[in-house]
Amino acid sequence: MNFCPHCGSPNLIRRIPEGDTHPRQICSTCATIHYTNPKIVTGCLPVWEDKVLLCRRAIEPAYGLWNVPSGYLENGESVQEGAQREVWEEAMAEVRLDYLITLYDIERIQQVYLQYVGDLVAGRYAVGEESLEVRLFTEQDIPWEEIAFTSSAFTLRNYFRDRRNGDKQLHQGSYPATES
Repeated sequence: MNFCPHCGSPNLIRRIPEGDTHPRQICSTCATIHYTNPKIVTGCLPVWEDKVLLCRRAIEPAYGLWNVPSGYLENGESVQEGAQREVWEEAMAEVRLDYLITLYDIERIQQVYLQYVGDLVAGRYAVGEESLEVRLFTEQDIPWEEIAFTSSAFTLRNYFRDRRNGDKQLHQGSYPATES
């Protein structure tokens, strides 16, 4: 940050404010403390019969690789609404959310992932503007070497393990450790 978003001053200092525990950008002109907090990424693993829906990315990062439809939560929407929106944007599909499967932290890039499992409504989907391809996969057909993100691999592995065990549970993980 080069200028205070509150008053426009270039007089920013970095220090720990009184009563706080972390260094923050503080405007020495207007005394506004600027907090930089993690980004929330939300998504949903759509399920149809014994298959899951994945999207081949048409955008960076990880252009051309497969992922669970996910993206940044927008201001003014719930995590659930964001997950459903992301599935629509990437796969032009509607989902009925079933349960939250993943809470996944990537501290080094300040991201927190919340991913759901949901039922693919009527089995309908198409290629959205953020995707090159959208496809249903059985567990055996997952292109593991072409999965874009550790968060997607974490969600997929836990989903299939839970399905074999008859479970629906929340799995917590973080990068680089990806085991639940």
